[in-house]
Amino acid sequence: MRASISRAIAEEVPIAIELNGMGYAVLMGTGEALEDLACGFALSERLVESAADILDVDAQAVEAGIMLRLTLTPEAAARAELRTRHRTSDSSCGLCGIENLEQAIRPLHAVTATAQANEEAIFAAVDRLHDHQPLNRLTGAVHAAALCDADGAIRLVREDVGRHNAFDKLIGAMLRGGTGWDGGFALLSSRCSYELVEKAVLAGCPMLVTISAPTSLAIERARQAGLPLVVLARPDAVLRL
Repeated sequence: MRASISRAIAEEVPIAIELNGMGYAVLMGTGEALEDLACGFALSERLVESAADILDVDAQAVEAGIMLRLTLTPEAAARAELRTRHRTSDSSCGLCGIENLEQAIRPLHAVTATAQANEEAIFAAVDRLHDHQPLNRLTGAVHAAALCDADGAIRLVREDVGRHNAFDKLIGAMLRGGTGWDGGFALLSSRCSYELVEKAVLAGCPMLVTISAPTSLAIERARQAGLPLVVLARPDAVLRL
């Protein structure tokens, strides 16, 4: 016997990011927690160093998607303008391409914070993550990024169809709320790519835990920065790198 059921579909829309009137990037993402996304993205792009660098965030629905406008301080705006010039040379000549490659893999500072969580805390957080993913329960199609404390309790979660966006939303929410890691860790429902490692380091995260496996560059970048990685995380098993 067959029966028809209805299922919610995850939203995925173009999100254009504008910095002080300059077009900077277009992301494909889920149109919620947009202020968090804007702030986390700006930090991950090394455009801002603190919430004080962001004067205003305005999200507006437009015909083609969502326009996300950030107003930055003059100092942060100057960094954005310089970075925009690098990004707009992507289709240029081979010599300019050398500069682009150097910009793609930029130096990372060393992680100074220390995670206090043991494996039991990681097991507990992984086991509870599903309970903090309402959008994924409806759609089965979005990633989550969670701030977990040293005991494995989940303090804050953000969701998005893109794993990078989900982490940027979490970082942005922490930045806006003045929330620290406090010996805890980040738990991501995705593979561990080098971009996620870089976001973790730039956000001062003391340990990154992911559900799936890492890439070779993610491992290399984490070792360079001294970021502890825990991958293939399950409620009863993990792999430490």
